[in-house]
Amino acid sequence: MAYIMVDIESDGPIPGDYSMICFGAVLVDEQLNKTFYAKLKPISEKYIPEALAVSGFSREETLAFDDAATVMNDFANWIKKVAKDRPVFISDNNGFDWMFICWYFHHFTGTNPFGFSSQNLGSLYKGLVKDTFQNFKHLRRTKHTHNPVDDAKGNAEALLTLKGEYGLKIKL
Repeated sequence: MAYIMVDIESDGPIPGDYSMICFGAVLVDEQLNKTFYAKLKPISEKYIPEALAVSGFSREETLAFDDAATVMNDFANWIKKVAKDRPVFISDNNGFDWMFICWYFHHFTGTNPFGFSSQNLGSLYKGLVKDTFQNFKHLRRTKHTHNPVDDAKGNAEALLTLKGEYGLKIKL
């Protein structure tokens, strides 16, 4: 399986009513050098200024970003290129990140290369350490900046640490 760590930034809590502003992905392997980054033009007039502010972009800047259909097709092609077998979506907050990526793939391309399921890095860590009160974020090496490639890379580093130092059985 090809684990692809994903992180998204949006201007609101749900896709459709609000927009995914940018996202990043990294193929989880020892090099962490296969990345994808995209900025997407809003698909809705609605946005929450505080949510948008997390991305570091203004509404005016986002209006010049790339068309969502083009971006999602490019992302699907990137996945085909880097995933030698079945791609697996994984993220720090898959309830949020998956919701946007899945919706955008189905809405703009008609299919989702990840299929119908996703993995949650935080839950995986909690299970490994057998403690639902623990958090994996101390395992990141790359600073969490809200640049989605940085954030995905930090989370991928944490997953590699789970494999190398915690004995997680995972085929990367």
